[in-house]
Amino acid sequence: MENIFQDIKNNPKFEIFYQELISYNNKVNLTRITDKNEVYIKHFYDSMIPVDEIPKNSKVIDVGSGAGFPLIPLKILRNDINITLLDSVNKKVDFLKYISNILNIQSVCIHSRVEDYAKENFESFDVVVSRAVSLLPTLLEYCAPLVKVGGKIIAYKSTNYVEELNMSKKALEVFNLKLIKKIETTLPQNLGNRVILIFEKINHCSNKYPRGKNLPRLSPII
Repeated sequence: MENIFQDIKNNPKFEIFYQELISYNNKVNLTRITDKNEVYIKHFYDSMIPVDEIPKNSKVIDVGSGAGFPLIPLKILRNDINITLLDSVNKKVDFLKYISNILNIQSVCIHSRVEDYAKENFESFDVVVSRAVSLLPTLLEYCAPLVKVGGKIIAYKSTNYVEELNMSKKALEVFNLKLIKKIETTLPQNLGNRVILIFEKINHCSNKYPRGKNLPRLSPII
């Protein structure tokens, strides 16, 4: 990962991303982290932790993209992947379109609730990534219907992941998911600990998921 951090610092697109993020943040609340060093470590580097876990030429969707983390940084260093950025907040989707254009990267930016988008794009993606969106049982319900059998869900989590995993046993069964890898790491300059949970979809799940009416959050499968 040290080589990845050097690649980030040496790539001019990350400097452009940083400057545009801070400028846009003055009118739309995208991030509480604005210090340059912290953005590079807590947003850019953090996004890149599972970069080698995404198969070449994958079709990847980011559920709850927000300011574009983790998928825009991943796309900058992995131009082979095809990316879709999904968020339910229109102002954030406007930023995703703007920054994709500024950085000259190809992306599909979608303004939609994941419950609605998944119905039309059931099992359409090789990889689903999501960072800081919801508790794991809820997140799995959002992500599993989008990923193909044999595909991966990559969930960015903090150090309380053990409790969330214990809560997710039933969801893993319902959505035919298997935890295949766990990456635990400390960010540079000791700026925090991160855990990446990687699940494989081992069989189809029902297309009745994710449920509507905010049920994945209000009544998660536990």
